[in-house]
Amino acid sequence: MAIDGKRESCSTVGDSRRPIPFLSFFTGAGLLDLGFIQQGFTAAWANECSEVFADAHDFAFSQRIGHGSCSITSRRSITDTSPRAILAEAFGQLGSPSTFGVIGGPPCPDFSVMGQHKGENGKNGHLSQVYVNRILALRPAFFVFENVAGLVRIARHRAFFDRLKAQLSEDYHVDWAVLNALDYGVPQDRRRLFLIGLRRSWACVQLHDSLHASIRAAEAGERKHWFPWPTPAYPNAVHAYAWPDEVPHYGAEPPAPKGLPEELMVGTHILSRGLELLPNGQDCFRPYSKRFLEVPEGQDCNKSFKRLHRWRYSPTVAYGNNEVHLHPTEPRRLTVREAMVLQSLPNEYELPDDMPLCHKFKTVGNGVPVKLARSVADSLGKVLRGASDDEDRV
Repeated sequence: MAIDGKRESCSTVGDSRRPIPFLSFFTGAGLLDLGFIQQGFTAAWANECSEVFADAHDFAFSQRIGHGSCSITSRRSITDTSPRAILAEAFGQLGSPSTFGVIGGPPCPDFSVMGQHKGENGKNGHLSQVYVNRILALRPAFFVFENVAGLVRIARHRAFFDRLKAQLSEDYHVDWAVLNALDYGVPQDRRRLFLIGLRRSWACVQLHDSLHASIRAAEAGERKHWFPWPTPAYPNAVHAYAWPDEVPHYGAEPPAPKGLPEELMVGTHILSRGLELLPNGQDCFRPYSKRFLEVPEGQDCNKSFKRLHRWRYSPTVAYGNNEVHLHPTEPRRLTVREAMVLQSLPNEYELPDDMPLCHKFKTVGNGVPVKLARSVADSLGKVLRGASDDEDRV
């Protein structure tokens, strides 16, 4: 077993024809994975201990989107799986290649308001430390750690994040940023933390000189980032445009605004598109309350019964306890397919009919928007293949 990653014959650096393998932790239904697969990576191993979500993943990836993916390899908790066993399951007797990665987003509720900010001592908060321990033991060439922005914006969570980052920095060049999916063409305001690392011993041999210079400058405090974070298509989109206010009452017809990016509007994606004919297009909670006929379009600041505005972006698509955003123009909640569209999932992505409806919404809402994942994967792929344009992205 090549735990040190010495199988040079399988190196992918500099060869754009070969997919770059990764190990996926906390895979869920595979939205983060899908973004990486779309950019030329391939899942060599995937872990999800929830049977419901693991079954959903395997069903979705057995359909037409399955190219470059694998079924869930391990349904055990990562606390019960040794690094040696992981590498054996992923790469077999040949051992690990010289260039492979680890990607994953440890459960994040304990670092958010919904989880009451229980942090590292919460039910799932400690898994971030376990994930870091696995990265250090597996010694991949690169890793991606994804989580909620609260992990760096709340002081007591930031202290925990800084400890994790310090542990990783012993063996890795690390960089982090909070990216808003809205800025990258996803029609929702969703800020996510990404921490990326390249193993120092690997980078010393593989990276081109300009990136070495960027790393040295960043680690000396002369520049903020060394990693070429993807350039947003719509920088600071929340504040850069004059988004319309809520309408006076339900059923009113707000005029179509001018000068706003159509790609970022909810209505562009879920109105008059025949989504009900696609898989999961009619999966929806049955409306029962008179409030469905009372909440005006665009009133999305309440704790519940938030109605989307057709000419605005959506608040974060994070659904639980049957609380799903209301359709802009119809007296109902969104369908599963409409939630998928707001997460930038392809039409071919499908969840099984027998999956409980609440779990469908939860697994879709838990994932990273595919378009955002793909943007990060694109930048990382360029670095790994030696084609980074880091001089233009600081």
